[in-house]
Amino acid sequence: MKLVGRTALITGSVQGIGLAIATALAEAGARIAVHGIATDEQQKDACRQLIASGAEEARFFPGDLRDPTQIQTLIEAVNGWHPLDILVNNAGIQKTAALPDVTQDIWDAIIAVNLSAAFYTMQAAVPGMAARGYGRVINIASVQGIVGSKFKAPYVASKHGLIGLSKVVALEYASSSDAKKGGVTVNCICPGFTDTPLVVPQVQERARLIGKDEAAGVASLLSEKQPSQRMSNPSEIGALALWLCDPIAHNVTGAAIPIDGAWTAQ
Repeated sequence: MKLVGRTALITGSVQGIGLAIATALAEAGARIAVHGIATDEQQKDACRQLIASGAEEARFFPGDLRDPTQIQTLIEAVNGWHPLDILVNNAGIQKTAALPDVTQDIWDAIIAVNLSAAFYTMQAAVPGMAARGYGRVINIASVQGIVGSKFKAPYVASKHGLIGLSKVVALEYASSSDAKKGGVTVNCICPGFTDTPLVVPQVQERARLIGKDEAAGVASLLSEKQPSQRMSNPSEIGALALWLCDPIAHNVTGAAIPIDGAWTAQ
């Protein structure tokens, strides 16, 4: 229970990687500020699940990440509940399209949610963390923040930008505290293919192209990109996020850590 007394906000935490990270932090005793696009029942289910996993408290906080004003309100609301110690920018959107088919609306939405929202949440949250001597920011990027991929111009741009942004904030706050308190760190986790709803459209499209079922679609995608030939489970990303929150990780900052089955080693 290393995180008893700590408060964590995980954006997009009602499903997938976000919920897995929230669960890992809950199991360590943290309070969890839940966020995402969800019905009232989904919000309640996520909070109940996290409390059952060990969270000291769990509460849902709304906020449209496309709107900087709502982001500021979100951070203020969480800080008003309990001062924020851990920020996980996990919420993200993706749309595959060839360059000529990327509309302004697609570009603006993906950049707003995947990149600008992380800027605004960090701008609002990190100074308070530094003043208290401990803070953890974990930005969920992607292998496509390290390498490129066809038909994903806005997504790849947003994730490359997120890694660069994280390095800047890590540098600005690297010496703001000490090892005893835990310091303030900013890191990216860069998952490869992970078993979440976000990859379902890619799997379905690949299955359609090869004329086979979804299992064959998964195998085809993995053979092309991920040498391990295995998808990651969201809980594996949660386990790394939990380790990064430990005071022992005070000197791990400004990093972009792949969990990608050697995809980016090629």
